[in-house]
Amino acid sequence: MSKSPAPQDSAGFHLPDPIQLMDNLSKALQIGAAIAQNMAEHKQEDAGKVDGDGFKPIEPVLKTFTEIAQSYAQHPERWAEASFQLWQGYTQLWQNSWARMMGEHWDPVVTPERGDKRFKDPDWSRNQVFDFFKQAYLLTAKWAHETIANTADTDEATRHKANFYFDQIANALSPSNFAVTNPEVLKQTLASNGQNLLDGMKNLARDLEAGHGSLRIRQTDMSAFALGENMALSPGQVVYQNELIQLIQYAPATEKVHKTPLLIVPPWINKFYILDLNPKKSFIRWCVEQGLTVFVISWVNPDKELAEKGFADYMHGGILEAISQIQEQTGEKKVNAIGYCIGGTLLAATLGYMAARNDERIKSATFFTTQVDFTYAGDLKVFADEDQISLVEERMARDGFLDGKEMSNAFNLLRSNDLIWSYVVNNYLKGKDPMPFDLLYWNADPTRMPAATHSFYLRECYLYNHLSQGKMTLDQVRIDLSKVKIPVYNLGAREDHIAPLKSVFKIGEFLGGDTQLVVAGSGHIAGVVNPPEGGKYQYWTNAKGADTIDRWLADADEHPGSWWPHWMEWLSERSGKKVPARDPELGKLQPLEPAPGSYVKVRGS
Repeated sequence: MSKSPAPQDSAGFHLPDPIQLMDNLSKALQIGAAIAQNMAEHKQEDAGKVDGDGFKPIEPVLKTFTEIAQSYAQHPERWAEASFQLWQGYTQLWQNSWARMMGEHWDPVVTPERGDKRFKDPDWSRNQVFDFFKQAYLLTAKWAHETIANTADTDEATRHKANFYFDQIANALSPSNFAVTNPEVLKQTLASNGQNLLDGMKNLARDLEAGHGSLRIRQTDMSAFALGENMALSPGQVVYQNELIQLIQYAPATEKVHKTPLLIVPPWINKFYILDLNPKKSFIRWCVEQGLTVFVISWVNPDKELAEKGFADYMHGGILEAISQIQEQTGEKKVNAIGYCIGGTLLAATLGYMAARNDERIKSATFFTTQVDFTYAGDLKVFADEDQISLVEERMARDGFLDGKEMSNAFNLLRSNDLIWSYVVNNYLKGKDPMPFDLLYWNADPTRMPAATHSFYLRECYLYNHLSQGKMTLDQVRIDLSKVKIPVYNLGAREDHIAPLKSVFKIGEFLGGDTQLVVAGSGHIAGVVNPPEGGKYQYWTNAKGADTIDRWLADADEHPGSWWPHWMEWLSERSGKKVPARDPELGKLQPLEPAPGSYVKVRGS
């Protein structure tokens, strides 16, 4: 290890006004006591209640860690080695810290991973006390992951779950989440005489009240946005409606348009306006400006009356009905289609159904971050074993649907440091209100899911992986993806934590036609919503292809900026000649209401 001069002492820690500090802390404690009393009352009301047939959410975690512990119990020499490695790490950290106290500086034993924003304040490194807290925490977390990885006689699925569960525990216990061990919060507390903690306690009380006893962490200022006012502004008309969808046709922005219409199938887990956040970010508006006649499905936000609506109903009442209505409206026999996430999974299954019935109304398909094979589905598979699916089904049996906030919580756990704990620190320790951010407004606007549809999706896709195996049936038709021969544009995102790139890559292995893979920079949302004017990220192409995603990326060509123009060039070749633009108010279908329609405005929880 190299030595260098010791860093300068920390700055920014000022003595507070003791009277004002105690006054604010006293008020904060009073609010905290009221919160504790309120939570105790809620707990008494729920005493004795369990989820489903005696099954509690903590049981999968305990079961997983028990399997890890049993593995080491059967191989005590492995546990002894792991313990020795942890002791060595702590010893090295202590020696470095002691040397630093003596005026020397040693290289850190462990450093945060790239992109870890929790320890960005300079005092996490400049102040040796906080540096010790940070390194001890990171060292322990790293050791735990290595210990899980080195278990014997434990399958990969169990190790995957153990790593995920440990991450949630470790993320919660990070020293950045506590006022006295976070230098940034501590400096603010001293400088404001504790006003930040008082404000934070008020924010906590507000968020508990909004969640009716459950904590609903605000990620953005929800009052700053309204659909049809400063979001989802692309002009258009709802031209068809049934109990599952509203079909929106957008007004043209050019005098002529491509002959073949475009149908966008968004996920029903979230709302379609992720593709129309505002004029600068709107994929929908951009498509219209390129001379496309754009139709978008806006899924209903279901209640218990739709509990029995299944995957086949979403296919018939959603995609297939939308195609029929587009034919009626435009007179065209075929459409190009886009499917996003689970909307893409439904589109792929629908294509298999159509192929079996010789239905050729879809001319080409584009998939945004879509999985058809769930072998490598990432951390979401943690929630998709038999025990946890049964738990979800028990909950849905009571209400007829899965509440949108439950799915949002699951997605937030995939990036809990960014989507949960950073807001705990900001809202409750720093006492700040979150900034207005349209993407996070959308993220906090989830939809419910019918019990039958969600159960089918979890079991057929995540648990059994039937779609990729040709074992899924819809309306008594076996879905064979190899019979789908149309051209496909498959967009994956390099940092996607919901539909991992390794999983999205496999679409080309199962569909029977020509598939062009394009990889976008960033993740599940930002990788897709990347307008050319923004100049963000990049994308990769590979004309030769490869049999694995790693080899594909190794030989891929990197291109700066948005993938949108590249896709438009691909789609233009499959969209026919130019024809006069189609006004949604002058078609055969009677306009029902202006875009974005009423279905999208129904809150999920």
